[in-house]
Amino acid sequence: MDRETEAFILDILRQHNILTLATVREDGFPQATTVGYISDGLSLYVGCGADSQKLRNIDRCNKVSLTVDHDEDDWSRIRGLSMGATAEVVTDPAEIARVIELILAKFPQFKSMPKPEPGSFAFLKITPKVISVLDYSKGFGHTALVGV
Repeated sequence: MDRETEAFILDILRQHNILTLATVREDGFPQATTVGYISDGLSLYVGCGADSQKLRNIDRCNKVSLTVDHDEDDWSRIRGLSMGATAEVVTDPAEIARVIELILAKFPQFKSMPKPEPGSFAFLKITPKVISVLDYSKGFGHTALVGV
């Protein structure tokens, strides 16, 4: 991936707060869920309930897809990302501490929220494998597929 494309991707990730995460349910149907996220470079982190359907889906199949975008009245301004990625539960205490630090920096309102009960919450690390970069300023429907 060239530096310009990486800078574009990182800029999109910094500008947004939510993404749509698709996992595969046991019955084979995709499940798309809107979740808040933080990024650390190209690595993305989301939180979820330890008993959530999303986590059960990922335990069965760690392949996920996601989108990061927003609505634009002027379609020539559409910019976004679509990714094929893998997801895993974060278990390393140092990485969990780093994720919490990043969450507090991006979402200061998190400080005043009730803390989850121990064992009731998990952080997922999402690692992109392929990214489709959408930039309609280069033409309607323009995408570029890059490997990570």
